[in-house]
Amino acid sequence: MARLTATAILDQLTDSEALALYYDWETWARPNQLAPPGNWTTWLVLAGRGWGKTRVGAEWVITQARNSRTRGALIAKKPGDVRDVMVEGESGILACSPPNFRPNYEPSKRRLTWPNGSAATCFSAETPDDLRGPQHHWAWADELAKFKYPQETWDTLMLGLRLGKNPQVCVTTTPRPIGLIKDLTKRTTCIATRGTTYDNLINLAPTMREQILRQYEGTRLGRQELMGEILDDDPDALFQRALIDASRVVKAPECDYLVVAVDPAATAGETSNETGIITAGRGVDGQYYVFGDVSLKGRPIEWGRAAVTAFNTHRADCIVYESNQGGDMVAHTLLTVDRTLPLRAVHASRGKRPRAEPIASLYEQGRVHHVGSFPDLEDQMCSWVPGADSPDRMDALVWAITALYTPVDHQGVRVYDSLAEYGGQFSSNLD
Repeated sequence: MARLTATAILDQLTDSEALALYYDWETWARPNQLAPPGNWTTWLVLAGRGWGKTRVGAEWVITQARNSRTRGALIAKKPGDVRDVMVEGESGILACSPPNFRPNYEPSKRRLTWPNGSAATCFSAETPDDLRGPQHHWAWADELAKFKYPQETWDTLMLGLRLGKNPQVCVTTTPRPIGLIKDLTKRTTCIATRGTTYDNLINLAPTMREQILRQYEGTRLGRQELMGEILDDDPDALFQRALIDASRVVKAPECDYLVVAVDPAATAGETSNETGIITAGRGVDGQYYVFGDVSLKGRPIEWGRAAVTAFNTHRADCIVYESNQGGDMVAHTLLTVDRTLPLRAVHASRGKRPRAEPIASLYEQGRVHHVGSFPDLEDQMCSWVPGADSPDRMDALVWAITALYTPVDHQGVRVYDSLAEYGGQFSSNLD
C-alpha cells in the first residue's frame, strides 16, 4: 500500500479541517514550546532572540482564555510593547487566534474580551501600582528582565493572582542576571524552559543566520542574547551588579541639581553606535540618583530632540556633554532644537578608566542609586572591562555623575547659558 505524502494528506482535508489544523498549536510547536504539566505557579521561558517566546506566550494565553470567563493580565515593559508585541504583533494574540475564537481588542480600555467571556487587561511595568486591586486567574509577563521595576511589578502581580484553583503566570524573557530571575529559577513552584536562537533557525531570515549570528557567536552578549544564558558579571568589570542592586530605590528625594548627559555616537547610520542620554540628579541628602536612560541610535536631530525632551521632562538644570568628542557638533545639535538650553561642556583630560574609576568608587560606597532598573545601561556597566572600548550609555552616565560630583567652576568645565554666549549661529535644518 502506497504511503501518502504530507501534501496528499493535506489535500484531503476539508476547508474547516485545514483551518483547524493551521491554528492547532500542539501540531506545530516544538516540544519545549508547550506548557509543562503539573501544578506549577510560574512557567519561566528563558530563551535567546528569535526562539519563539512571543508565540509561546500568545498561544498559552489563548489556551487559558478557552476556560470560560477567566481573567488574565498582560504585562510588558511599556504600554506600547503590550500593544505592538503581545497583542498586535506578528506572533501576538490576535495573529495566533483562530477566527472563531478571536478576542475583541479595545485599546482605550486596555482590554481583550473573548467570545466565551474571558478577558485580559493590559498593564505596563512602568506603573506597577496599576496591578493593585485587580484579581486574575492567569498572567503573561513578557521580557520581565527588562522591566524598570521588576520586583515591585512581580510582587504586586502575584498578590492579585488569586482566582481559581491553580492561578499561573507565564514569563517569556531573554535572560539577564537580575535578582528576580535568579530567584525564580530556584523556586520549587517555578518550571524553567530554556532555548536558543538556533532552535528556531530554520524559520529566521537569512540575514539573521548569516550576519547577526556570525557577529555575536562566542561573545558574552551572544551567550546571553542568542544562547539564553544567565551570565554572572565579568569579574574584571569596573562596575558590579550586586552593588547596583544593593543601592537601587523606587523613589528618590528632592534633588538640588539635575542634569542630562549626552555621549554622541561618533558616526551615523545603521552600523553606528547609540547616543547615550542619561538623566541623573544630586539629592538633598548628598546622594546621587539615576532617573532615566533614553539612549538611542539615530540621526543628530533625533537624539537632540530626545535629550531636550528628557531635559524638559525631568526639569533638569543643564545638559552635559564632552567638549572634545564632537563638542561643537553636540552643542550645535542641542541648540538647534532649543536655543535657550543651558549647556555644560566637560573636557576629558584623562583616559576612560581614570574618568570612570571615581564613579565606580561612588557605587562601591553606596552613594549612587538607580531609581528603578535600566537593563541596557546596567548590562553595559557590568560587562565593560577597562581597556576595552567604553559603551555610550556608560560614558553618558560617567559624565552625568561627574558633573554632579564636581563643582561647576572646576578646571575643564565651561557653562554656556545661551546661544549668544556660546557664540554660534546655527541653522535649524538638521534633517
